[in-house]
Amino acid sequence: MMKRNEKYSSLPIGEKGVDIINIKAIEDIGYVQTDAMILNSVVPEQDSSCQQGLYFQDGSRRVDYILTYHIKKSGAFRKQPTRHGGSASNRSTKKDQPQPGNKNDPEIGEQDHIIDYHEDDKRFRREEFEGKLLEAGLELEKDEDTKTYGIGFVKIHAPWHVLCREAEFMKLKMPTKKVYEVNHGNNFVEKINTFIYKITEPLHPNVEEKRISSVKHLSYPFSREKQHLFDLSDKDSFFDSKTRSTIVYEILKRITCTKAKYTMGITSLLANGVYNAAYPLHDGDCEDENANDRKLLYEEWASYSVFYKYQPIDLIRKYFGEKIGLYFAWLGVYTQMLIPASLVGIIVFLYGCATLDDNIPSMEMCDNRINITMCPLCDRTCSYWKLSTACATARASHLFDNPATVFFSIFMALWAAMFMEHWKRRQMRLNYKWDLTGFEEEEEAVKDHPRAEYESRVMKKSMKKEHRKRKKHPEVVNEGTNKWKQTVETAMAGVKLTEKEKLTWRDRFPAYMTNAVMILFMIGLTFAIVFGVILYRISTAAALAMSSSPSTKSNVRVTVMATAVIINLVVILILDEVYGYIARWLTLIEVPKTDKSFEERLIFKAFVLKFVNAFTPIMYVAFFKGRFVGRPGNYVYAFQSFRMEECAPGGCLMELCIQLSIIMLGKQLIQNNLFEIGIPKLKKLIRYFKSKRTSVPEEENNKKLQRYEVDYYLEPFAGLTPEYMEMMIQFGFVTLFVASFPLAPLFALLNNIIEIRLDAKKFIAELRRPVAARAKDIGIWYNILRVVAKLAVIINAFVIAFTSDFIPRLVYLYMYSTDGSMHGFINHTLSYFNVSDFKSGTEPIEPMQLGYKVEICRFKDYREPPWSLNGYDISKQFWAVLAARLAFVIVFQNLVMIMSDFVDWMIPDIPKDISVQIHKEKVLMVELFLKEERGKLQMLENLIARGKEAKSMENCHNHSPINRPQSHKGSNTTLHSQNIDV
Repeated sequence: MMKRNEKYSSLPIGEKGVDIINIKAIEDIGYVQTDAMILNSVVPEQDSSCQQGLYFQDGSRRVDYILTYHIKKSGAFRKQPTRHGGSASNRSTKKDQPQPGNKNDPEIGEQDHIIDYHEDDKRFRREEFEGKLLEAGLELEKDEDTKTYGIGFVKIHAPWHVLCREAEFMKLKMPTKKVYEVNHGNNFVEKINTFIYKITEPLHPNVEEKRISSVKHLSYPFSREKQHLFDLSDKDSFFDSKTRSTIVYEILKRITCTKAKYTMGITSLLANGVYNAAYPLHDGDCEDENANDRKLLYEEWASYSVFYKYQPIDLIRKYFGEKIGLYFAWLGVYTQMLIPASLVGIIVFLYGCATLDDNIPSMEMCDNRINITMCPLCDRTCSYWKLSTACATARASHLFDNPATVFFSIFMALWAAMFMEHWKRRQMRLNYKWDLTGFEEEEEAVKDHPRAEYESRVMKKSMKKEHRKRKKHPEVVNEGTNKWKQTVETAMAGVKLTEKEKLTWRDRFPAYMTNAVMILFMIGLTFAIVFGVILYRISTAAALAMSSSPSTKSNVRVTVMATAVIINLVVILILDEVYGYIARWLTLIEVPKTDKSFEERLIFKAFVLKFVNAFTPIMYVAFFKGRFVGRPGNYVYAFQSFRMEECAPGGCLMELCIQLSIIMLGKQLIQNNLFEIGIPKLKKLIRYFKSKRTSVPEEENNKKLQRYEVDYYLEPFAGLTPEYMEMMIQFGFVTLFVASFPLAPLFALLNNIIEIRLDAKKFIAELRRPVAARAKDIGIWYNILRVVAKLAVIINAFVIAFTSDFIPRLVYLYMYSTDGSMHGFINHTLSYFNVSDFKSGTEPIEPMQLGYKVEICRFKDYREPPWSLNGYDISKQFWAVLAARLAFVIVFQNLVMIMSDFVDWMIPDIPKDISVQIHKEKVLMVELFLKEERGKLQMLENLIARGKEAKSMENCHNHSPINRPQSHKGSNTTLHSQNIDV
């Protein structure tokens, strides 16, 4: 066996978080270095199958997983890379030689000593961990002579017996030899499905799984005792690459380092820099001449030229696992369901365009013959103005503020219910197809697996408790006799104590308090920033009103609104990134026990913060702007100098639409698309330049990158949380304020068509291959969808009732109109103000700007006229409109929720044909085992009969004295052969 190439690189001196252990203590325990326990790589032959790095150097054993680590190759006196490492004595001699210029420099010598100390610590941990991997049955091969300078690679292969053992432990369902016919429904339904499939055939990707199969293999949890049930004719392909890497990852999580005082799994080893990466390999290159799943996915899924086709969900699941497959299946269903929503939204928008000239209120507002003089929009610098100057705003508001938007709000509430029911049915079909039925038991087992950070925290708690215990009961230690015992107890203390301890709510109380305070602070920060933007709008409007330019004065409202929305968008994008990091930090200090708990807590915090961040500016425009302005002569001021801003004469709905559209489109274009394309490419470029900046010998520079080296330069997979999060925020934009922006589903649809291919290209070409994870559903995200859908009903009810003019128009039409039409509605909504009632110092500087003296001006509100006994008090019309608004909210909310629940009740979660097939599988499985048991029983009976027959023949031979010895010998042979058959 060849010796390893003992070259280890150091991490930067300033690196923190590396636990230093007592190397002397390890030697005292009896830790033996195994220099020759791992095979080294030899120089690969040209044009061999292992040249791409997918196989070991023998060309037959497949690389199932990769671990990478730093190797020490020091400056000018670095030994040239070689496959044949020298002896330990030679290596130590070379290491001990002083470097030129450093002999009389104690600081540099001390730094080198610290670096070597760190590297020895990591090397000991690696050797113990890799030794335990070998004990677990895995096969390892090291490669330190690569083009990736300063990085060593450990290639891991799981042999057949290990795969079988772990598959049985993990209860992996594998296809058996037994096949049965899948019933897709009755003949009529089957004919319809076949007809639809033929019509949509051009939309299906060109992969093997695209056709509807009429037969299915019966699946059963793998068992070594029942291998005869499975088709093992090709053992190399029985466990695909995704399953193999998952099995290896489970072993890596289970193996721990205990001799170095700490119980450490692969996650802790990665966190402490013992290894710097761990990942499975991609199946070849995207542009490889040989066909592979990655290339097929790149061509039929990640290409923009196939944007109109369905996704190859089964192939995605085969390559990435069920969890990622479910995400893209959900994204596909969501995108498909946006098509009818977009069509209805376009129809509603076109209805607004078609009825634009028939809208009486906007026509009255644009009529110059109706001489309505409005009160100033700000103090002193603003003057009186004509209502007809707001004609464009009023006409544009009708596009989104018309009776069709009420229908569209009801439609979108039912659409959300239909979407979630459709997804549940689709999810159930995938569970059946992917053999995920009955997955709960294994999922519970995975949830109970403790995280490395939790174990480390419990370790510290245990050590502190043990330290306090020893202080209370000190023991006299004999240096000569008790040294060995003390060292062993110290080294193994963590393993013993962590089994007894656990974190209680008292241990987590400071973290919980920090979480509560920080989340409230972040929400308060969001509100403060929105309030700051409000002050910007007010002050900028006042400043622009003082301009001498007529064009500037006429466009004050548009300028202020546009710049404020852009500021809001920039702030939202920045805070989104900040809140993501804060949510992760808050979850880390809580120290959740399991990965499932960690993920759910992180998702909850991140969603709350990002939801508040995205929708607070929109909530302000929808429900608060223009509500607390006061009236002329008695306005409400912020900081006693800034008058609160008012809505436009046509209402705030148009501004709400503009705000919603810009924030939604800006987030999708900048954050979801540009960031997703740019950031991974930028990180990849930085890693590439860092590797190029290191001085690499020419012989290493000329080498060809292996598959595991190419994957090393890819971006690590960071989970599906960012992908789901952006879709949940988008779902909020589509449903929450859809009454003000009917085109939101259309923009979401266009974004998602690009998003699917963008995510596909990122997963295939920009990211390392993630470890396949099994999942039965989309988890907590479905609950978030339900909450957003319920919240959308309430918010849309309030938007229609309080933000739009839909209710005031109905009240006027049925209570105050003299001719049963909308004529006079604008005049009905405007109150009167006597300009002599202005407070001193607030009247306009130029009262004659319109060319005549103004004595009475109008403002939008329901108040008594100044000549009445209760001048400027709230009028009866206000209370009538308010009562109608509240009644509409109650009726709309209850009606829509009842209809949504009815849709939920009408559509079963499990399709009938799937429930029939699941029952059929159970029956077939029982029949299969009964048949097997009958076969075993029959074989046993035949065996007993043959044994009795052999025994009777033996007795016959025993009666013959001549043939007795020979027959006795023959009987032994017969019995022996019978035993072999058994």
